[in-house]
Amino acid sequence: MEQQDQARFDPFRHLTAEQAPRYRAVMQAFVAAKQRFLVHLRPEDVLAALPAGAADLDEVNAALAQLSEWGNLRQHPDTGRVMTVEDFNRARFLYQLTSAGEAAERALATYDDALGRRAELQLVALADIRDALAALRALAADPAPDPAKAHSLLRDLSAVFDGLADNAQAFMGSLQRTIDLHDVELEAFLAYKEQLLGYVERFIGDLTTASADIGATLAGLDADPLLLLAAQREASDAAPGSEGDVVAARLQAWRDRWHGLRTWFVSDRARPSQASLLRKRARTAIADLLGVVTRLNERRAGRSDRSADFRTLARWFAQAPAPADAHRLWRAVFGLAPARHLTIDAATLEARELDPVRAGTAWADAPPVQISPRLRATGRSHKRGSAPRVADRSEERRLLAAKLAEEAAQTEAARRRLATGSPVRLSEIGSLDPTEFALFLSLLGDALAGQPGRAGVTTTTGDGSLRVTLTPLADRRIAEVRTPAGTFRGADHLLEITDLLVDLPELVRA
Repeated sequence: MEQQDQARFDPFRHLTAEQAPRYRAVMQAFVAAKQRFLVHLRPEDVLAALPAGAADLDEVNAALAQLSEWGNLRQHPDTGRVMTVEDFNRARFLYQLTSAGEAAERALATYDDALGRRAELQLVALADIRDALAALRALAADPAPDPAKAHSLLRDLSAVFDGLADNAQAFMGSLQRTIDLHDVELEAFLAYKEQLLGYVERFIGDLTTASADIGATLAGLDADPLLLLAAQREASDAAPGSEGDVVAARLQAWRDRWHGLRTWFVSDRARPSQASLLRKRARTAIADLLGVVTRLNERRAGRSDRSADFRTLARWFAQAPAPADAHRLWRAVFGLAPARHLTIDAATLEARELDPVRAGTAWADAPPVQISPRLRATGRSHKRGSAPRVADRSEERRLLAAKLAEEAAQTEAARRRLATGSPVRLSEIGSLDPTEFALFLSLLGDALAGQPGRAGVTTTTGDGSLRVTLTPLADRRIAEVRTPAGTFRGADHLLEITDLLVDLPELVRA
């Protein structure tokens, strides 16, 4: 059994053989020939496809024979050029790829492509998904939709979505490695940071706009009949003897893909959409990138960086010409000099005020500092007399609790003022105090962030306590909300704020 398993992977043995680069070059010559619809190659053809000087004809023949033994190639007698009896008796072969050899080369190409691929945020894919969904919505409205068109649209949509999801995941992973400065040249990072920040910001903007439209289309589209048409069309090509209900299996596969597409762009109360999580992660990445830039600029400006200082110090110790120099460096770096810092009392401070000692004064020239014998013996020095009393912080705690209670009361009053549960125009709100205005801005920001274009939106705050419904009005009236800091102006909307905790027990509210 082990020999059979080993034989299955013989087409990969040329990767670890002694002449692995030559074997790879020969196999790539066959792959390139097949792309040009050339099935059989002679050794002379392989030699011509290799780089000049890479091998001679005898070496190519040896490589072809070995690859045939491993199962990568199949050899056939070459009788097309037989002119004499000597030509007939001479071993001449034509070579072609075997199924195992071709599969091995495809696997290696996929591996090389995955390692060398530079992930990207596919902005074009968002537009393609939006266009494909619009076409599917128009097709679903047709009483007799075309199965071929439905299958083609779903297949293209699935391919574009798979590419978008995979590339987004890979890009965010590479972006995190960039933030952590793993495998990244600092000079290269500083050179393209502006392009990277602009790239991420542009993707966030496009994703915010497109995901709202895509989510609205998905929410209103019943795709199950189109998925059934695609499954039936695929099942018609199933091989004879296929087990089970082929249509049901294909339909379930399409439903799983459609469910994945919906969870990527449509949020629910239990779980946010992947697009919203990607936007949040990208926004966080922008702040992290700016933090990396700040740290790098501080490091380049000469500010203290402990890890860099210790690496430099280790290099200095390694380059010290003699042990005495290393000891002198040690004393200079870690302050092994006078011990005046070990005890500072009132007498010492008074003496320094009368006769200041400069920092550069040698310890032998500085006035002495009395060190207690206990400090010399045990390393500890205790002051005479009783220990100081513990400070009473009860008054400070009382004031802090009162301030927190006052702020909580102001916040609760602001919630009662705004969360009425009834629709109200922004222009009818009137005046708001600072606490009410801060809550109003927070709720308005949550609603506007999820507003798809000009349509209304209903969203819930992060703690799940308030539901906000914001509906635009057609009269284009300008609303004004007055605050002590000034007047807030903007397009008038119909605002409804509902307190979701109003009917819950007080224990749950707490």
